[in-house]
Amino acid sequence: MYRLIFLFLLITHSSVAQVLGGKTTFAFLDLPVSPAQTALGSINVSQQGNDIALSTLNPALLRPDMHTHMQLNYTSYFADVLYAHALFGYHSVHLQTTFAGGIQYIDYGAVTQTDASGSIQGSFRPRDLSIQVTASRQYLERWHYGATLQFVQSRYQQYNSSGLVLHFGLTYEDTTHHWQAGLLAKNMGLQLSTYTPGNQEPLPFDLQVGISKRLNQLPLQLSATLHHIYQYDVRYADPGFQESSLITNGDTVKTSGQAVDKIFRHFVLAAHWEIGRFVTLTAGYNHLRRQELSDPQLRGLSGFSAGVGVVTRKIQLRYARAWYQRSAALNQFGINLPLKEWSY
Repeated sequence: MYRLIFLFLLITHSSVAQVLGGKTTFAFLDLPVSPAQTALGSINVSQQGNDIALSTLNPALLRPDMHTHMQLNYTSYFADVLYAHALFGYHSVHLQTTFAGGIQYIDYGAVTQTDASGSIQGSFRPRDLSIQVTASRQYLERWHYGATLQFVQSRYQQYNSSGLVLHFGLTYEDTTHHWQAGLLAKNMGLQLSTYTPGNQEPLPFDLQVGISKRLNQLPLQLSATLHHIYQYDVRYADPGFQESSLITNGDTVKTSGQAVDKIFRHFVLAAHWEIGRFVTLTAGYNHLRRQELSDPQLRGLSGFSAGVGVVTRKIQLRYARAWYQRSAALNQFGINLPLKEWSY
C-alpha cells in the first residue's frame, strides 16, 4: 500500500506542470457524466453511496456491492449538444477486485462547413468518444484504492486525435464515525496522435481532495472537495478584465476579499439527503463556476446544482440540473439497474 501511495505522489508531482481550462486537449473529460456527479457540483472524491456512477468521480469509490450494476445516462447539454454514458460493474471474488467498464459518446450535431470566403461546402458531425476500464480494491479495513484507464478520441472534420488517460484514487473510510476522505489524481496521460503533426498538447490534469460526513441524527451527508490543490490562483486570466478593479464614476478602485475568493474557488460543496426509504435529494455549489461563467449583474443560480433520485432495490432513477448561467443549465437523466436483484 505504501508503495502505491509513493507511486501516486510521484505521478502527480510529474503532472502538475499541466495547465487549466482553455489550454488543454480533450476538455470533454471534465464533463459530468451522471446525474449523481452533476448534482454534487461535478466534483466529489469522497461521497458515500451505492451508485456505480460514483466511480467516475473517484475510481476508489467503486465497491463490491456495485456488482452487476448497469447504468445508462443521458445529458442535454448547451447548444443542442447531446451526450450519453453507459457503465457496468463486476466484482471478482477470486481476484478480490471490483471492475467497471464504460463508454461515453458526445454528439455535437451537424456543423456547416464553409471555405475562407464563406461559401458552404457541406456539413460534418464532430464527436468525442471515451472507453474506460476501472479496477478497485480494498487494503486492510479502511483503505480503498482504484484506477481508471481511458482511451479517448476526438474527431472534428479532418482534425483527429486520440490518447490514453489514467485516473488514480484513494479513500479512507471510518464507518464508526460515518465519514470518508478521498484523494484523486485525474487526467494523467498523453496524446497517441495529435490534431496537427508535432503539436503535442497537455491534458486537463487535476489533483483533488475531499471529505464527506454523514450526520448521526439526520439522514444527511455533507461533502467538501478541493480541486487543483497544486495551484493557488485558478482564476481565468482575462487580459481585458481585472477582477481586482472596480470602475465607479470614472474612478478605478481596488476591490477587497481577493485572497478569500482565490481560496474559495477551489471548493465544491454538496449535501445529500435521504428522504424516507426511496427518495434522495442532492444539492451542490461550485464557486469557480459561479464566478467565471455568470453575469456579475445577473448571477441567479449560477454555480448551483440539484438532483432528485428514486432508489429502490431493483431500480434507481435520477435526474439532475446544473445552472452554469442564469439562463443556461444542463439537464441529465440516469437509470441504474442492479441486475443481480432481477435474477431469481
